[in-house]
Amino acid sequence: MASEPNNRIIQNNAKKSVLNLFPKQGDCSYVSCYCEENVYKLVEEVIQAHPNELNKCYVVFISNQSRTVPLWRQRAGNNEDRLVIWDYHVIFLYQPEPDKCLVYDLDSELPFPTYVHKYVTETFRTDHILKPDYFRYFRVVPAGEFIKEFSSDRRHMRRPDGSWIKPPPNYPAIANSSSIHNLEDYIQMDIGKGPGQVLNLTQFVQRFYKPAT
Repeated sequence: MASEPNNRIIQNNAKKSVLNLFPKQGDCSYVSCYCEENVYKLVEEVIQAHPNELNKCYVVFISNQSRTVPLWRQRAGNNEDRLVIWDYHVIFLYQPEPDKCLVYDLDSELPFPTYVHKYVTETFRTDHILKPDYFRYFRVVPAGEFIKEFSSDRRHMRRPDGSWIKPPPNYPAIANSSSIHNLEDYIQMDIGKGPGQVLNLTQFVQRFYKPAT
């Protein structure tokens, strides 16, 4: 997989440099099919290493009512375009300035990180080529809120007989004082319910991509 050089700075077209929160992808906690927990660990890393940047970070859940969201350039894809139909996916965004936003996706074959415009173009493409059941929606949650409120006992990864669909991470399940499992609140894309803000693809691009003037 392509990755950024192992340093702390990302160059942005010879303009002001941007801090690279996670210089080496291989050092990030990662367990296949547990994207929400992988991102949770990224937020923990920011709190530990760059606490002043936390208010510039977002956790984004991608799903829809039919739980069928096509994403390209995913490592799990088995065709030339690396297309995967996920029930949901979770990515980490860092927006240090209004006109700069980086996407960290541990399941993507794109560079880690990738600027949001390139990531959107190659990963989501456009809704115009899709049937409405496949339109992508985005629940955008401030990282500071996510780290306090999110919980998962991993029940969604168990079969009816209790066995694991995919092996879980080797650390304890994520819980907080008020909940042991609220993952569904984040995956469902009802605009009037759940944490954060739900956006369609156009709104998501308008929110995080500000072309240089």
